[in-house]
Amino acid sequence: MFDVLTIKEVKITIGGWCKQLRKEANMSQQELADELAMSRITISNLENGDNCTLDTLLKVLQYYDQMQGLYQFINQKSEVTDSLY
Repeated sequence: MFDVLTIKEVKITIGGWCKQLRKEANMSQQELADELAMSRITISNLENGDNCTLDTLLKVLQYYDQMQGLYQFINQKSEVTDSLY
């Protein structure tokens, strides 16, 4: 049978990626929040897979220079979808 991937699992995985980026930069949640003019709770929510906005995710990825990778992934998936039509 197919494995069902839940929204919560995706949010936790994305949050883990953001947490890893922050830790690799040797930053605390508060330091990242200060850099992005956000609250520490906002960063914590993102990293824990709790309610966060797409805008928050994109700001974090932009800060760590990860937007290009995300864009390439989305573009690649878009090309596959377009080829179906």
